[in-house]
Amino acid sequence: MAENKHIHLIGICGTAMASLAGMLKQRGFQVTGSDAAAYPPMSDFLSDLGIPVAQPFDAKNLEPRPELVVIGNAISRGNVELEYVLDQRIPFCSLPQLLHDEFLKGKEVLVVAGTHGKTTTTSMLAWIFHSAGRDPSFLIGGIAENFGSSFRLGTGKYFILEGDEYDTAFFDKGPKFLHYFPDAIILSSVEFDHADIYKDLDAVETAFRRLVNLIPRRGRIIAFDGVEGEHTDSPSLERCLAKAFCPVERYGAGAAANWKVTNLRLDPGRTTWTVEHNGDRWAEFEFGLAGEYNVWNATAAAALASSCGIATDKIAAALKSFKSVKRRLEVKAQVHGITIIDDFAHHPTAIAGTLKALRARYPGSRLWAILEPRSNTLRRRVLQSDLARSLAQADQIVVANVFRSEAVPENERLELPALASEIQQNGRPARLLADADAIVQTVAPELRSGDVVAILSNGGFGGIYEKLPARLKQLAETQ
Repeated sequence: MAENKHIHLIGICGTAMASLAGMLKQRGFQVTGSDAAAYPPMSDFLSDLGIPVAQPFDAKNLEPRPELVVIGNAISRGNVELEYVLDQRIPFCSLPQLLHDEFLKGKEVLVVAGTHGKTTTTSMLAWIFHSAGRDPSFLIGGIAENFGSSFRLGTGKYFILEGDEYDTAFFDKGPKFLHYFPDAIILSSVEFDHADIYKDLDAVETAFRRLVNLIPRRGRIIAFDGVEGEHTDSPSLERCLAKAFCPVERYGAGAAANWKVTNLRLDPGRTTWTVEHNGDRWAEFEFGLAGEYNVWNATAAAALASSCGIATDKIAAALKSFKSVKRRLEVKAQVHGITIIDDFAHHPTAIAGTLKALRARYPGSRLWAILEPRSNTLRRRVLQSDLARSLAQADQIVVANVFRSEAVPENERLELPALASEIQQNGRPARLLADADAIVQTVAPELRSGDVVAILSNGGFGGIYEKLPARLKQLAETQ
């Protein structure tokens, strides 16, 4: 593609789209973008890269006419810019297609896929390769704190990618990860998610089976293997792996794990564990992250890095210095002994893992869960009972109104009074409050030193991350 060509991205504030914008700019393209509303961390990220973001959407944002438009997968027919692109016959493509054509050719492509843990595991894998001097390229669906970025174009042969099963674009309803043609993958889990585009679990499994079917015989799959003493507790995962043509290695605490986690200790300040490889003691690992699920993520990254020839001591050193990803158990504020955590919660299983991790990290603290049902799965009632069970791991639960509830058919929509009732049946108090402002006004006076507040949303949540600490400071001054 000719350099200094003008490329415009519609929906540029999505994490992957913002990363692609940065990669294109680094390659010498003129990059512009637009979105409905920009919010951190991606708005700050784009601003630091010097990429102009027009908001809201408007046909004028496509003047002067770009040579190519990338259509984000959240953009659908009726969007004024998309309609203008179609009317004017401006060439357009999807993010995965441009990524494949422009950046992945000639690289060894490593993809991290699965319902949970993709962003953190991809960040760990990229940091291990970087620390080992392999100078990888990577694209992550979040900002990896070790790099201060969600992308990098390295000179090494590896390109490390977060592989999303969400659909590609309005004109391509297949999963994004099928465009990447990976040489090896990590597969963490297969559960029902993205209820807006997948009809049922069988449809999700079909997508992952197709991914498995893409891996060449010389490639490798590193797949999760359950909890201690058992084989994996996921028949879905087993069905997806059944017809693999390449070697499949398992990680976890399951009976069949090739990379077996033992001696796991979750202490308030650090996490340590041992990995046995095919029955032999292989490595001792430690890092500052909380949560059993992060141990699985790290072990998967270690296994794939080892299979690419990276020495165990280099893997251990990289994990020890691994920081985290923005919006993953991120401490946003500490005000008068009250800790406010931001976590990008999108699914009941992820929420359960987050709350369990916070219990271990902050033993004895009163744990609050403040949820905005915002992801396409959480806005629907399909996993309502699972959500109630997950939230009941907190001591106090507050749930905001369903984000843009009018976009979800009423017969599919999460039923908030029923959710609150189910949480109470699980033995925990639950309250329904309309929005961020109502939550801040009600909850702030009740918070006390030692409390840990997990704010669970995959969006901006009405500015609650700034408003709650500000209100707590205000209250302290008036006392």
